[in-house]
Amino acid sequence: MRRREVILALAGAMVAPFFAQAQQRERLGRIALLMMYPEGDLQGQIRANAFRGELEKAGWTIDGNLKLNFHWGTGDADWVRSAIEQILKQNPDVILANGDAAVKVAQRSTKTAPVIFIASGDPVGDGLVESLAHPGSNLTGFAVMEPSLGAKLLGMLKQVAPRLAHVGVLVNPDSVTHKRIVGLLTAAAPRFAVEILTSPARESADIKRAFAQWGEASDYGLIVPSDPSTNSNRALMIDLAARHRIPAIFALRSAAADGGLMSYGVDIPELFRRAAVYADRILKGEKPADLPVQLPTKFEFIINLKTARTLGFEIPTSLIATADEVIE
Repeated sequence: MRRREVILALAGAMVAPFFAQAQQRERLGRIALLMMYPEGDLQGQIRANAFRGELEKAGWTIDGNLKLNFHWGTGDADWVRSAIEQILKQNPDVILANGDAAVKVAQRSTKTAPVIFIASGDPVGDGLVESLAHPGSNLTGFAVMEPSLGAKLLGMLKQVAPRLAHVGVLVNPDSVTHKRIVGLLTAAAPRFAVEILTSPARESADIKRAFAQWGEASDYGLIVPSDPSTNSNRALMIDLAARHRIPAIFALRSAAADGGLMSYGVDIPELFRRAAVYADRILKGEKPADLPVQLPTKFEFIINLKTARTLGFEIPTSLIATADEVIE
């Protein structure tokens, strides 16, 4: 009997790790993603694929042991609230909130569900976390702005249009990050001898009014920060900037790829990859409160030389040399 017991005990010890691994493989993880892009938007899909790909590298099988539930849209505050309500009813293991409006609603709506954000120029100042190193709540994530942004954007525009005297900024008046960007631009403006003007960009009618005013002069430039409202109207902005021959710089690479003159900003797909790493760690038991908020480290500068030639802008070779990508 003793021999039989020993054999059974040894067999159990050998089988237990495999059984535990099988349980881990069978456990279904659930991530809900609030994506502030139309579902068919190419750039939104690039970000979604970056998130998926990083999770697959970590060993997850999408639609196998991991379910991703995407909520797509660029709606108003009511739409965001409704989407968050639907997400919380699904009881996800992790929520990814993309954009200032999304993370603010998520923060108000749950104090327990882990939330990873890709948003905010100042997560501490915006009240999202207690500190960058120790978030201290159910929120952590990735900021999307750095302090030198204003001077960099104005410097790039001035190199393309040295006689620039006014810079229009299309903003979402409800975005705290946009207000912060305007503050950085205003602080840097005297150094470049320009005046900063802002105009709302919630709707296409707002954008058309701004261009009707700014397009009458020859000394205007344009800066377009990232936001669901501006992202969804980028085709209109690119067209109007070309029609009025206004040198414009956008926050997202997609604008330059679609025919805008230039873009400079955070590599957003890279932030989605880094967010997937955090999602993996949370699914494996870590807490958002223990995962430090990260500041952006990778930026992209894209120049569309084809657009520059069409509009008659001469891009200095020194500026071209600093570009991460040049579209011919």
